[in-house]
Amino acid sequence: MAESPLRSYRAACPNCGAPVEFASAASASAVCSFCRSTLVRDGQALRRIGVSAELFDDHSPLQLGVRGERQGVAFTLVGRLQYQYEGGTWNEWHALFDNERSAWLSEDNGAYVLSFEAPVPADAPGAPDLAGLRPGMRVLADGRAWDVASVQRAHLLAAQGELLSPPRLEGEFTVVDLRNGAGEVATLDDSQPGSAAWSVGRSVLLADLALQGLKDSNEKTLSGRSLECPNCGTALEVKLATTQSLVCTNCASVVDISAGLGADLKHYQQNNAGVGGAEPLLPLGRSGTLALGGPPLPWQVVGYLERCDIPAPGDDEETSYWREYLVYNASAGFAFLVDSNEGWSWVRPITGAPALRSGQAVWEGVTYRQKWEYKARVTWVLGEFYWRVQRDEDARVTDFEGTGKAAARRLSREQTRNEVTWSAGETLNAATVAQAFGIAPEAQAALQRDVAPTSFKAAGVPKALLIFIGVLVVVMLLSMCSEDECEQVKTTFGAASTEYRQCERNRGSGTTGRVGGGSYGGWSSGGGGSHK
Repeated sequence: MAESPLRSYRAACPNCGAPVEFASAASASAVCSFCRSTLVRDGQALRRIGVSAELFDDHSPLQLGVRGERQGVAFTLVGRLQYQYEGGTWNEWHALFDNERSAWLSEDNGAYVLSFEAPVPADAPGAPDLAGLRPGMRVLADGRAWDVASVQRAHLLAAQGELLSPPRLEGEFTVVDLRNGAGEVATLDDSQPGSAAWSVGRSVLLADLALQGLKDSNEKTLSGRSLECPNCGTALEVKLATTQSLVCTNCASVVDISAGLGADLKHYQQNNAGVGGAEPLLPLGRSGTLALGGPPLPWQVVGYLERCDIPAPGDDEETSYWREYLVYNASAGFAFLVDSNEGWSWVRPITGAPALRSGQAVWEGVTYRQKWEYKARVTWVLGEFYWRVQRDEDARVTDFEGTGKAAARRLSREQTRNEVTWSAGETLNAATVAQAFGIAPEAQAALQRDVAPTSFKAAGVPKALLIFIGVLVVVMLLSMCSEDECEQVKTTFGAASTEYRQCERNRGSGTTGRVGGGSYGGWSSGGGGSHK
């Protein structure tokens, strides 16, 4: 990798006298690393316009001075902007390339986007209109169609290093994320009063940028980052750099740490653990080697969710349940392993927006057929998450399955109040999951869902009929709910399964109910990115 070019400009901070350096003559502003004064260039001198707040230590592996390479051109991280919005915080790093071109490396749903600023297209929505955009809308910009992925109100928390323009130290602004079928992500914001800013980029993996000089925390887990549960006082350790929420290992309270570990931590208690608590079939912290859209990699289970669908008013369908495991790899980021009555599958959030038409979605040349559309809710969580988990937050989910030779492909669209997230993946064999994570033979029966009654591909068969077939099978196990029959359910689905806990509850109450499920998963983060 080429050595960084010599610094082209240096001056003394007018407030404390410390040296302030600029790597690019085009940079108009910087933040003094000693006194945090926000400075702008005024001829050959620096003028102080304010003071930046202290950075929130979010344990990002990135830092000023990190060197990398993209498409054969080296770059250096020379500046940083840290923003806050309703769902947490995110960083945007000023990447200065050796050819004097600037870019922004920003966070996006547990991954990263590298984007470049450009003049605002004449056909793009203007600054006064941004707040009127809504997730799911389609807009025209730069002669192309874009889907609105998120609309957030944000404000600048802190700034650091060398910047292209003076940071806006006060007030909020609107930031809009746009996605298209080519896998691009664009951002429109009115962070500079009276005008909009436009940038376009693509998703990148930090491992592909050949980064040098990362913090020591660029590991699979972190140490030394701990806090007390605000509900019971149990010591909790935050292991992942991107964690926004985590669950107390003692009382199962969900703790929001998006405002920083020193803040007044918001939390809520979960109260639907069922009989014996909710223990995932894949233990938290366990690692397994799987090929999830790429070469085989070790994936660690870091989070666990139980979810259910919410029948519409007047809908006679029963509520169904499924499980999602958030898994992490230090070089590849996050993925979800989804365990439903339709079998196992994996999905990962994608940057772009598949094209929708007449009950079908097209993504990367593959046509998907819409299968389910429903409202989903998280009912139980364990572990750590890169988004802020909120009580009873609903998402509108549309699931698609591949057609023809791509029948194993899966695609899912989730829409919350502020965001639309797409995820893509494929089906998985239960035996593959069991082998990867070292599940004991006596516990593997609970993972065998590949031949569930609802797993066949019956084009044109109504969802109600599929659910009815599934209900018959489960009711056969749960109808009388005797102790022996609950033991049969326990053997089939596992002691920690929703099915077994439901049987135990019904055995005491004399009632029956459907437990099962089917989602292709991929939870919406509710924010982040070059906005979450």
